[in-house]
Amino acid sequence: MTLQIGIDLGTTNSLIAQFHNGETRLIPNQHGHFLTPSVISVAEDGSILTGIAARERLSTAPTLTASAFKRFMGTDKTFHLGKRTFRAEELSALILKSLKEDAEAFLGEPVCDVVLTVPAYFNAIQRQATKNAAQMAGLNVLRLLNEPTAAGLAYGLQEKPDDTRFLIYDLGGGTFDVSVLDYFDGVVQVSASAGDNHLGGEDFVNVLRQCFLKKCTTLTSSESDKLAQNSELWQVLETAKRKLGEDMQTEIRFHDGDTVHSAVISREEFQEAATPLMGRLRQPLERALRDAKLHPSQIDGIILVGGATRMPMIRHSIAQLFRRIPLVSVNPDEAIARGAAVQAALIARNESVEEVVLTDVMPFSLGTEAGMDIGQYVTGRFFPIIERNMPVPVSRVETFITSHDGQKVILVDVLQGESMLAKENLKLGELSVNVPPKPKGQVSIDVRFSYDVNGLLEVDISNRDLNLHMNQVFRQNSQNLTPEEIEASLRKLAALKIHPRDQQHNIYLLEKAKRLYEEFLGDNRHIIAAEMARFEAVLETQDAIIIQRAQQQFSEFLNRFDGGWLL
Repeated sequence: MTLQIGIDLGTTNSLIAQFHNGETRLIPNQHGHFLTPSVISVAEDGSILTGIAARERLSTAPTLTASAFKRFMGTDKTFHLGKRTFRAEELSALILKSLKEDAEAFLGEPVCDVVLTVPAYFNAIQRQATKNAAQMAGLNVLRLLNEPTAAGLAYGLQEKPDDTRFLIYDLGGGTFDVSVLDYFDGVVQVSASAGDNHLGGEDFVNVLRQCFLKKCTTLTSSESDKLAQNSELWQVLETAKRKLGEDMQTEIRFHDGDTVHSAVISREEFQEAATPLMGRLRQPLERALRDAKLHPSQIDGIILVGGATRMPMIRHSIAQLFRRIPLVSVNPDEAIARGAAVQAALIARNESVEEVVLTDVMPFSLGTEAGMDIGQYVTGRFFPIIERNMPVPVSRVETFITSHDGQKVILVDVLQGESMLAKENLKLGELSVNVPPKPKGQVSIDVRFSYDVNGLLEVDISNRDLNLHMNQVFRQNSQNLTPEEIEASLRKLAALKIHPRDQQHNIYLLEKAKRLYEEFLGDNRHIIAAEMARFEAVLETQDAIIIQRAQQQFSEFLNRFDGGWLL
């Protein structure tokens, strides 16, 4: 029997945790530390060094050492360490393999099944690269869990009162995520997520480096450029950044051979230089609140995750926006790993964990290319079918018509992204549909996208009059699923393809409303008609969470009338 664990694969540090005896515990590495630096180095004899040993070589052997490679997951970027070349997922696999070995040594049992966390804003390719890294390390990914959602589980949001709403602010070493989480009736629901995969604590260190070099006035331009590339200076600056979290100023001293460079930098100077970064942090925060249709005053609590959130400027900015002090009862460095361990326990149905339904949202939009008639016909536009921040699993259908006379083929591109221009989004595939040549606009097709928690996307194209039906499954993020698991996912998605207005319980409520309308007169009729119209509008959103709440409210409303309630 293998143990189920949670892993936070971080940009700067990685952690591994287990749910044990009713609580989460972190598993130490071979050095007795919980934080394992996400750094890989190749030694002179060709052997691979990971973690702390590799981090020490950032200054002594920078050309043989790699860090912050998580930012490049799913890209073509390669890292040249001496004579060897690695992709980001290969370097990540070495970190995961090291964590696996540490866990097995500590627990005395094999470790295979794992809940692995990823930034909420990772796209399908980045998520698949993360899964591939785990597979290379000999791990079976039970679930990829968004980092902010993991933090919510670490704080026990599932144990809070109903209708509790939290914002997770996750600023790690190289990525930034913000998510809004709701808890009601045993469900932890992600309402919205946003982020920046190229913004983190390391960018603030870079700002501090610029401040330091600017104050070293004796440096020539070439000396400054050379010093800027010195990885040993980076470690000094990282320490200075942490000191500025406690003190109002700090002196940075760096020995470059026989020369000593020094400068005093105040917290105020650091914060002023970091103003552009603070602006970038604000944008995803505002987007998440906007997507969730919330005002800052409607948030019940703010949870800080990631070591970079210790900076006073971060905490002050959040307190100023939300008019409250953020929660930090769980170590920001540990929250994600602990939450992943809770999710692993939920999957294993550990009796010590209160049963909770965990739902997530689409981190990106999925759609196709279409044209627009705005007096003149404009082509090449992106038409979203499943928009970002819709709850998953999700199924949505849209109707498209032919754009010119005699058109014989409709090409359906499957696109992922947020750009208005189709060509600027990521193309996942395409389907070619043969249709009878008729005048433009007289032939239509229904295009349905269905997406599940495993990243499996099913595309259905149909037209009943033409007896047309095409189907294709995109498994870009599901290569590790067995055929049986894929079939089970497809069965679940099939249930979602019934429009909410055609589902039995909703039909019952609508028919009940019609009956009551017939039974009453006057203003009561107007009230029933208005409530029914509101409920029908909710059904058209095809949003399962919104519909679930509306069902309860509409049912209670109808019961009051059925019980003889009158104006």
